Amino acid sequence: MKEIVLKKGRAKTARQFHPWIFSGAISKTDANIAAGEIVRVLDSRREFVAYGYCNPASQIALRLLEWDEDRSMGERWWCDRIARAIAGRKNLLDDKTSNCCRLVFGESDGLPGLMVDKYENQLILQSSTAGIDRAINAITAALVELLKPATIYERSHVDIRKLEGLPGRVGGLHGEPPPERLIVTANDLKFYVDVKTGHKTGLYLDQRFNHRLVAAQAENLELLDCFCYTGAFSLHGIKAGAKSAVLVDSSAEFLAAARDNFKLNGLDGGKVEYIKGDVFTVLREFADSDRRFDMVILDPPKFAASRANLKRALAGYKDLNLQAMKLLKPGGLLATFSCSGAVTEADLKTVLFWAALDAGKQVQILQTLYQGPDHPRSIYFPEAEYLKGFLCRVI
Repeated sequence: MKEIVLKKGRAKTARQFHPWIFSGAISKTDANIAAGEIVRVLDSRREFVAYGYCNPASQIALRLLEWDEDRSMGERWWCDRIARAIAGRKNLLDDKTSNCCRLVFGESDGLPGLMVDKYENQLILQSSTAGIDRAINAITAALVELLKPATIYERSHVDIRKLEGLPGRVGGLHGEPPPERLIVTANDLKFYVDVKTGHKTGLYLDQRFNHRLVAAQAENLELLDCFCYTGAFSLHGIKAGAKSAVLVDSSAEFLAAARDNFKLNGLDGGKVEYIKGDVFTVLREFADSDRRFDMVILDPPKFAASRANLKRALAGYKDLNLQAMKLLKPGGLLATFSCSGAVTEADLKTVLFWAALDAGKQVQILQTLYQGPDHPRSIYFPEAEYLKGFLCRVI
C-alpha cells in the first residue's frame, strides 16, 4: 500500500479522529497515487496515523477511514462499516410510522463522501468524492448483501464533486430504475417522492423529527409555512389539528406536489391556501395588508455555501426573521431554521436577537432543533452539524 507522510505537527487532528487532511499538511507522497486510492497515512516520524483515501486534485487531499493499523482495507471493510451504520439505525428501521430514513451519513458514519437514503425498498446513493467512486462496486455489493433492496439508484451530481475534479453521475447501480414517483410513509403520513429529480433525494429526511415537534404545538393555530417545498410542515400541522395553513414557495412545481400530498392524505378540505411567490415579498405584502398568523415556519434553502458568503447570508436570515415576527399575533410561535453549514447555532441566535430588537418583540426560545438522529453529529467532526433551528414564542 502506498504511503503519505504528514508535516511535523500536522497529525494532531487526525489522531483526534477528524477525517479531513488538507493538501498543505502533506510532506511527502509516494509516486503515482490514483484519485481515490487508499493509502497509509504516517506522521513526520513515519509512525502510523490512519488509513484513508487520497485525491491529489482536491484541497481535502486525504479523507481518513480507519485508525486500526491491523484492519484489512479490502472489500469486506466497506461491508462491515456500512453494516455498523445500519445497525445504529435499527430503532428507526423498526419504526412502523415511517419507511424512509438516511442509512449512511458520510463522515459521521465513518464513510466520508457517501450518503445513502432508504425509501421503502429503494436506496438512493450519493457519492461526493473520488474515494467513494473508486469503491462504488464494493459499496453496492455490501448494500445488496445487507438489505436486498429492489433498487439502488445513484444521484451523484452535487457541486462538491467539481472540487474533487469529478463529473456528475446519475443512474442505476442495482435492480430496476425507481418509478417516477414513490409513495412513502413518514410519521404516519404519506408522501409522493421523486427520487430521481427531487431536492436532495426527494424528501427532507433531516427534518422528519422536527416536523413532529413543530406540529405538536399547532393545534387550533393558523399556520404560515414559508419555503414549504412539498408541504411537510403544514401537512403535519393540519393533521395535528391546525385551523388552517398558508403555503408559500417560489416554485409552482413544489406547490403542486404539496397539493398532491394533501390530497393523498385526505387533508385538503378547504383549510389550505397555496401562494406562489418570493417569500420575502409575500411576507411584506402580508404585513401591508395586516394579515396575521399564530405560527410562522421558516425553512429556507441554504443562504451561505461557505464562510465567504456568511455576512450576506446572516443579513438575509435577519430580514427573513424580522418580517416573520411582524406577522405573528401576540404570543405566536416562530419555527426558524438554517441548513447552511457555515451558519452556527450561535450565529442564528444572534440573528434572532437583532431581528427581535428591530421588530420590538420579546422572543423566548422554547426548544433548540437539529437534524434527526439518522443524520448523527460526530463529536469529532463538527462540520456534520449543518441543520439548526429554534422554536420560539414571540411576545
